[in-house]
Amino acid sequence: MFSHKELREKMHRVSEVPSEIITQIHRDRLLQIWVPNRYGGLGLRLREGLSVLFNWSKIDGSLGWMLTLCSGANFFSRNLKPEIANELFSNSKTCFGGSGMIGGTAEKQTDGTFLINGLWHFATGAPHLSHFTLNAKLTENGNPLLDESGSEMIRSFIIPKNEAKIIPNWKSMGMKATGTYSFAVENVKVSEDYSFIYDEFFTDDVLDKIPFRIFADLTLLANYIGMASHFSEEAVKIRPNLGLKLFNKMINDDLEKAFQFADEIEDLLNDFEVINSEKQSEIHNFATALVETLSHQILEIYFQLGIKASHTDSAVYQVFCDYFTATQHSNFRRKLELK
Repeated sequence: MFSHKELREKMHRVSEVPSEIITQIHRDRLLQIWVPNRYGGLGLRLREGLSVLFNWSKIDGSLGWMLTLCSGANFFSRNLKPEIANELFSNSKTCFGGSGMIGGTAEKQTDGTFLINGLWHFATGAPHLSHFTLNAKLTENGNPLLDESGSEMIRSFIIPKNEAKIIPNWKSMGMKATGTYSFAVENVKVSEDYSFIYDEFFTDDVLDKIPFRIFADLTLLANYIGMASHFSEEAVKIRPNLGLKLFNKMINDDLEKAFQFADEIEDLLNDFEVINSEKQSEIHNFATALVETLSHQILEIYFQLGIKASHTDSAVYQVFCDYFTATQHSNFRRKLELK
């Protein structure tokens, strides 16, 4: 098992997570933290899983982001029929990943299968996935299938990695080792058994009932806090006398606040309470404001580090680029109001 220091050294300036780190991740089933025990996963509670994501994001931003998005995709194990989930996750290397966008079509066939075609973007962890997940519009004879309200029907599908074409087109300044690529699918036939609907579950667990907005907010927030903590560590290596005591306290306090939200949500659901919109907004507003505050604080610190922090081979530069690439995710961006 690699130490945190060794992991950071191996992740420095790489464009893909090294195979020996992927081997460790699979051995420890870290991509299956949200997969129920009944399927061979770790079945962690929300606080436990957030702690794992924070720790790995603190080691390296690309590692944490890849683990977060891929383990989040493996959450869909709960949406699959039990026999399919058992079949797939009996393998410790099973890893889902894909795109939340609607990028293609699923043409219904006479035998009940679907023919998938399309292009999807921003599939994190693409080189390391065993299966891609995708959202597609359902069609029949080339025409959209409509639900009772007249809206186009959307369904999610799982296809083996070897049936998709990976397009390595990530060009951002940071998160270079996340393997966030596009993928295309052409005339791939998929059984309905390998499709699912986001809010239909075949397991009976508290985590099934956590609103997706809260799950996304807290898991992504763990990444930003972890990267901010790593940035602080690297900053004092350049300027040991920087006064970062209050910054580090803020990080620790807000991480604990995120854990407390996780506990509160599970407690409410264990008591069969409904998570109302006010609680969801409270968590989202907390996370959005924190990312904004962290971003301004990191910029203020970066201004004090001097030319060494701009060297493209420096650790602090990599963390800086990773963090501000991650902030471009749409989840916490406020509506800009210029005056």
